[in-house]
Amino acid sequence: MAGTALVLGGGGLTGIGWEIGMLAGLAEAGIDLTDADVVIGTSAGSIVGAHLTSGHFSLEGMYARQLAAPEARPGEGRAGGGRSGGSRPAARMGPGSLARFAAIALRSRNTVSFGARMGRLALAARTAPEAEQRAVIARTLTIDDWPARRLMITAVDAATGQRTAFDDASGVGLVDAVAASCAVPGVYPPVTLDGSRWIDGGVHSSANADLAAGYARVVVVAPMAVSGGPIDGPHSQGARLARQGTRVCVITPDRAARSAFGRNVLDPAKRADAARAGRRQSTAHAEKIHEVWAA
Repeated sequence: MAGTALVLGGGGLTGIGWEIGMLAGLAEAGIDLTDADVVIGTSAGSIVGAHLTSGHFSLEGMYARQLAAPEARPGEGRAGGGRSGGSRPAARMGPGSLARFAAIALRSRNTVSFGARMGRLALAARTAPEAEQRAVIARTLTIDDWPARRLMITAVDAATGQRTAFDDASGVGLVDAVAASCAVPGVYPPVTLDGSRWIDGGVHSSANADLAAGYARVVVVAPMAVSGGPIDGPHSQGARLARQGTRVCVITPDRAARSAFGRNVLDPAKRADAARAGRRQSTAHAEKIHEVWAA
């Protein structure tokens, strides 16, 4: 085994804020996870991962952007569930949605079966037009090209339930890959790529940390620790990596962070609180992460 992997899980707008706050706090403590050999991003983590690997954004700059008032960041309202020009209400993904997803998971034989069920839900849902949502993702990213550093972005085929991990060799554009990874079933439209429809990579797993198998040192930053039925959570995936000989640390939100998220992870008004909570929580993990990440 060799190399390092940073795994960034899904978790809505509050997940983006918390991940960035966590990474900024760790960097302040002298632990720079942005030098990972590979970054694996799922949903919210795909946005954070794209910014990290692009080289166009500093962590402190990303953190400051999370603290800005939602209205100071035009174009992101619809991506994250706020209002854009007052045209439609905030999207929601709270306890009710998660409970519904969990119930479907418990009725599913495996992750592929669950993915296909969630795909049917997504394809039947009435959402914003696909082109509109893609434009929002493009404005959120502000970058178009895959980075030189290795980035993997997860998504699930809505028809088959199979997971894939897009990268610069996949033939899919960065914006399209991120849009697919962020396509929460029932909230945002599935993304059409080469005739297939794709939904949120978090449908397979909230973190998809299993994709880091084979790397010697792995840090998983997962805003959602959910599991149920056939769906593995980040802690069980981390434990499996450890049994394979990987040095691994899994970080999930503490009680204060979960409180900061509120009841709707797509609420842009909670993003700043989540970022601050992530930065505060980073101090509790710095020593353990240093032991894992140090060569």
